[in-house]
Parts: sequence; structure tokens; C-alpha cells
Amino acid sequence: MKILLLEDEQLLNNAITKFLQLKGHSVQSFREGISALEAIIKTNYDLLILDINVPNINGFKLLEEMQKIKIQIPTIFISAIIDIDEIEHAFNLGCQDYIKKPFHLKELDIRISKILKSSYMPKSHVRLSKTYSLDIENNILRFDGDVQVLSDRQFKILKLLANNRSRVVEYDLFRECAWDNLDIEIPTIRAEINRLKKSLKEDIIINIRNMGYMIKRPD
Repeated sequence: MKILLLEDEQLLNNAITKFLQLKGHSVQSFREGISALEAIIKTNYDLLILDINVPNINGFKLLEEMQKIKIQIPTIFISAIIDIDEIEHAFNLGCQDYIKKPFHLKELDIRISKILKSSYMPKSHVRLSKTYSLDIENNILRFDGDVQVLSDRQFKILKLLANNRSRVVEYDLFRECAWDNLDIEIPTIRAEINRLKKSLKEDIIINIRNMGYMIKRPD
């Protein structure tokens, strides 16, 4: 998962970055708000971890600027602020979680996992490309209006990718969501996804080497 971290305290910034990298995430870290906002505009992140009191643009203002340009990314605030009105303001801005400093890094990992799972809640109808659309609730895939038949597992794979367009879906999540947490090997996952790709009439599933797969959000 690609994560942006905004934390102006260097030691904590380094500690969080190294911890998340050890967990297999790709992390870009920043210590002030303007450069973080510029990176968010240019890059597709899966998650933002934002301190509030940082130089230039604070965490609240950064989220406000994102709303103006219609960028929505799951966000965790990390802050020493304990004022309940400020915490309420954070959630009103659309953050998914708020962690009070100081905190254990394992707590951050738990909160991230919770957000990941909640972000896979299905949406009713998803466009995968100019010609492909997926009715998630009814398991109906259409190509240029015509229904295409898939197996149950292929629908699970496609729904997982559809609900996370422009994000890399890692192998552990395929194992959890498409194989119901069965202890299967990565080559088995790859083989099933390759069969799905061959059955599709358009090359919409992208292999991200050593990480997983993704479907890009159509323009």
C-alpha cells in the first residue's frame, strides 16, 4: 500500500516510516504541509497519515484543500491535541481515524488494517473502463452492455479490484477476500487471476510486480 506520512518531528517521522516499510508498505514522508499537498495532487496514495500542527499548511487545512479539488483518500490524524472540539473537527473534515500521541506503532498498524478492511465495502455499480462495468450487488459484469459470465471466485477477485481502483491489491487481501482466508500459495492466486484476464475482452487488470494487481480508475 502507498502511504503519505506528514509528521514534522524528525525522530517520529523516521520511526513511523521504517515501521510501515517493514510492514511492506511504500511510504513517502514529509515534514511540512505544502510539499505534502503537492505530492497528493500528483500521486495516487492509498492512505494519508497526517499530523495536525505542522509548518506551512496544517493537517486540517490540507484536508480542506483536498476537498476543494475533490481528492478523497482515507486519512488517519496523529496528534497530541486532546481538545474534543478539535477531534470532532478532524472527523467532520472526513478523516477515518484519530490517534492521540504518544501511541504505540502497533496501534497504528491495527488502525490501518481496520481502515483497509472497511474500504472494501462494495459500491453498487462501478465502471472499470469505457466498455466494462460491474454491478457489484448482483454480480453482473457487462462489456459494452452485454453480460459476461464469470465464476464465483473470479467475481470476488474482480469486485476486490473494482472497489480499489488505482490502488494495488496485495496477495494477502486476495487470499482473505477471494479465498476466505485459506492458506493458498501466491502462484495459485496468480494462476486464477491470469485465467480471469484471459476471459476478459479488454486488458484492464495490471500486474504490479512483487506486490499484486490493480485496475486503474477510468478517465
